[in-house]
Amino acid sequence: MNDIVLPVLWAVLGGAIRVGTPFLFVSLGECLTEQSGRINLGLEGVLVLSSMAAFGGAYLSGSAWAGVALAMVAGALLAGVHGVLCGLRRVNDIAMGIAVMMLGTGLAFYLGKPLIQPQAPTLQPIVLGGASSSAQLQAALSINPLFPIGVVIALALAWLLANTRWGLIVRMVGDSSDAARAQGISVNRVRTSTTMAGGAIAGLGGASLTLFYPGSWNELLSSGQGLIAIALVIFARWRPLACLWASLLFGGAGALGPALQSVGINSAYYLFNAVPYALTLLILILACTPHRRLQGAPSELSVQR
Repeated sequence: MNDIVLPVLWAVLGGAIRVGTPFLFVSLGECLTEQSGRINLGLEGVLVLSSMAAFGGAYLSGSAWAGVALAMVAGALLAGVHGVLCGLRRVNDIAMGIAVMMLGTGLAFYLGKPLIQPQAPTLQPIVLGGASSSAQLQAALSINPLFPIGVVIALALAWLLANTRWGLIVRMVGDSSDAARAQGISVNRVRTSTTMAGGAIAGLGGASLTLFYPGSWNELLSSGQGLIAIALVIFARWRPLACLWASLLFGGAGALGPALQSVGINSAYYLFNAVPYALTLLILILACTPHRRLQGAPSELSVQR
């Protein structure tokens, strides 16, 4: 029994970090954006475009970290389009987010056609289990080098939002734009800047997809992970540190199917692969019950604009 249970547990542990890293960055980016009272459903497009930009940047420059930097720039620019256009009168955040999602994926598919076959430099893992004789443990503790950066970003965002003047301004804009304007704060400027910053953070998730796991570029790479990560923000109640634990939960759920397959359990394989999507649906149902709906959300998210 242990010959099956332990390998599965190690595989799920490693998968929680490996698969959960893109979820972490996109959910942190959306958490920051929504703290200012703006919703960006276009982060799915940001994730796809930044993953293509990361792979293309690494391929052309020969440096994986140059690809990471380009992914952040691409994510910030596309999110900036959303931020600027949503600042116009009578522009709806949701509708514009869908348009930006389609724009990002369309640009990625068009510009990324030449990148499907080539191989680019990838990010080298941080090996924490080298002293162990267990191959499963060594694989589980080969950490994506972007994951510690995500943990630092989550900690920094939680502290900055709670303890700094910048965090107070962002939360004020998210809770009451009228009160922010009365204090002389430019609401559009704050929301556009946080939207761009959120896009840059989400861009790190795209870099993780093409430069670490699975480490290649193709048009079906994202599989809706950007949209799932937005649901994670609701599950995390708009708290950056909770986004970290939620992303690990979803990463572990996504790794369950491959983990079982690795020990020879192939029946219902596709059913296990559907666990993250079923979990997303369950979370949204539970989160949207009358006594919990938008609990902990910035007040401006419930204002129809």
